[in-house]
Amino acid sequence: MASSDQPINVVPDSAINVTETPESTKELAESKKKVANQHYSQKQYKKALVGYNEVIALCPDISHYYSNRAACYMMLGQYRDALADAKKCIELEPTFSKAYIRMIKCCLILGDILEAETSLKKLMDFDSNNESIAAEQKDIAYVKKFLKDADAAYNAKDYRMVVYCMDRCCDISTSGTRFKLIKAECLALLGRYQEAQDIANNALHIDKQNAEALYIRGMCLYFQDDVDRAFTHFQQVLRLAPDHDKALEIYKRAKCLKKKKEEGNAAFKREQYQEAYNLYNEALTIDPHNIMTNAKLHFNKATAAAKLGKLNESVAEYTKALNLNENYLKALSKRANIYMELEEYEEAVYDLEKACKMDKTNRETKRLLGKAKLLLRKSKRKDYYKILGIDKNASTEDIKKAYRKRALDHHPDRHVNASEGEKREQEKKFKEVGEAYGILSDPKKRSRYDRGHDLDDNESGFQDMDPNAMFHFFCGQDGGFQFQFQDGGFPSSAFQFQFPG
Repeated sequence: MASSDQPINVVPDSAINVTETPESTKELAESKKKVANQHYSQKQYKKALVGYNEVIALCPDISHYYSNRAACYMMLGQYRDALADAKKCIELEPTFSKAYIRMIKCCLILGDILEAETSLKKLMDFDSNNESIAAEQKDIAYVKKFLKDADAAYNAKDYRMVVYCMDRCCDISTSGTRFKLIKAECLALLGRYQEAQDIANNALHIDKQNAEALYIRGMCLYFQDDVDRAFTHFQQVLRLAPDHDKALEIYKRAKCLKKKKEEGNAAFKREQYQEAYNLYNEALTIDPHNIMTNAKLHFNKATAAAKLGKLNESVAEYTKALNLNENYLKALSKRANIYMELEEYEEAVYDLEKACKMDKTNRETKRLLGKAKLLLRKSKRKDYYKILGIDKNASTEDIKKAYRKRALDHHPDRHVNASEGEKREQEKKFKEVGEAYGILSDPKKRSRYDRGHDLDDNESGFQDMDPNAMFHFFCGQDGGFQFQFQDGGFPSSAFQFQFPG
C-alpha cells in the first residue's frame, strides 16, 4: 500500500539503449545521466531532475531516460509529470515492465483506478510473473471496495459513511482530487461547510477550471444563504461542463427557493399573513438540505403564525429554526416573547438567559429577561385576582363585593353534606378567598404584590385572622348581611342578601 505521507521509493534505471544515438551526444547524455543518478541516490531530487531534463534534451527517444525522470518526479510528488513520462516510456518501449509499474502507481495515487486496472492487465499480458503485480492488485482492490461502499452509502444518503470511505480511498490515492471532492460534497451536505470549502479551494489552486470544485464551493455558498454568489458559481460550472447534472439541478432549486421566499416576504409586508404563512410553508418543501435558509423560513413562518394568533404553532416553528441553527439569536428572543404571551415564564427565562450569554451587550434582551423573571416569580404565587374573580384594575369596592360573593360560595356551612374531599377543597378555597382579600384590600400590600415582591404569610396579615371571623365581619348581622342556612347547609327559599350601604 502506498504511503500517504512519503513519495514511493523508486530506483532510476542504469541501463541505457543508445544504439541509434550519435556517439558524441550519447557519451554526453550518459555522463549527465550518471551525475543525475548520483544526485538521486543522495536524495537531491531537484538537482537530479535538472540532470534528467538535460539528458532527455540530448536524447529524446531513449525510453529509460523517461523512466528515470518519472522516478524522480515521483519522489518530488509530481505524479502527473511522472505519469506522463511513464506513458512516454511505454510509447517508446511497449513491453517496459518497470514503466508500467510506475504508471499504475501514479494512476492509483492520482485516483484514476480505471486506468490503473487497464495498465495492470496490459502488464500481465506480457509479464504475468512480475513480483510487483500482487501489491498493485491489492491496492486497486482496496480502493474499489471502498468506492463500492461509498456508492451504496451515497444512494442511502449516509453521507458520513461516504466521508469515511473517501478517507480510506485517499490512503492510496494521496494526490488525487476526485475522492477528496466527493468527500467535500458530502461534508457540505452534512453542514460542514468550512471543511468542504477548504478542500474545494485546494483543488482550485491546482486547477482554476475544476468544475467539480466550483460546484462544491457554490453548494457551500448556497447552503449558507449566500444565494447570489452561489448562482455565479453554478453558472460558471455550467459554462465549463454543460452536462453537469448536479449543478443544473441545484441551480434550478436555488432559484425556485429564492423566488418563493421573496414572495412570502412580499405578502408579509402587505400584512397578508396567511398568504405569507402558506408561501413560507411551500418554500420549506423545496430543499431540505439548505439548513440556513430553511431556518430563516421557519423563523418567518413562526412570525406569520404569531400575527395570525397561532401562538403555540409559532413556538413550534421558532423551535424548528433553532434545531437547524442553534445560534439563531433572533429566533431565541422571539420564542421567549411568545412564551411570555403564553404565560410559560420558565421557558421564557431559559431562552432569554441563553440569549444573554450569546450576546452580552444587548440591553433589550437583559430588560426582557428581568421582566420574564418577575413574571415567573409572580406566576409561582397565588393569583389573588383570579381567586376573587376580578381584574387587576379592580377598585376597593369591587374587591369587597367579590370577596363577599366568593366567601359565600365557599363557606363550609354551604357544603356540610358534601364528601369529605369536597369539604376540604371548599374550606381551602374559603381560606384563599380571605387571604386574597387580606392582600388586595390593603393598598401597600397590594402594591407590593403587584410589583412581584414576595409576601410571606405573616406579612399578609391573614395568618392570624380567623377566616370565619372575617366572613362574619363582612357578611354577618353586624355587617348588615343576614341569611339562614337550612339543615342541608344551603340558604332556604327565603334567603335574602342585605349589603351595607
